[in-house]
Amino acid sequence: MGQPDTAAGVGDSLAIPAGQVTALLRDLSGQWLHWAESGDSDLDAATTAALAGVLRELADRIDVECIGFVSSGPRT
Repeated sequence: MGQPDTAAGVGDSLAIPAGQVTALLRDLSGQWLHWAESGDSDLDAATTAALAGVLRELADRIDVECIGFVSSGPRT
């Protein structure tokens, strides 16, 4: 049985599939870059690029952590 495609409650917290979180971070990063490059906003291109890079790095770290968690096998 696979992971759910939607957010679900776990105890007192909200659980969201990691793939959705990383996709959101990458999409947001791309949107920021698009807005900065389009010239339709007052966003500083260098600052926006740096922040977009941080979001992509965070998404990559989440992916790596999830791969490591799944690869470690069942805990006994």
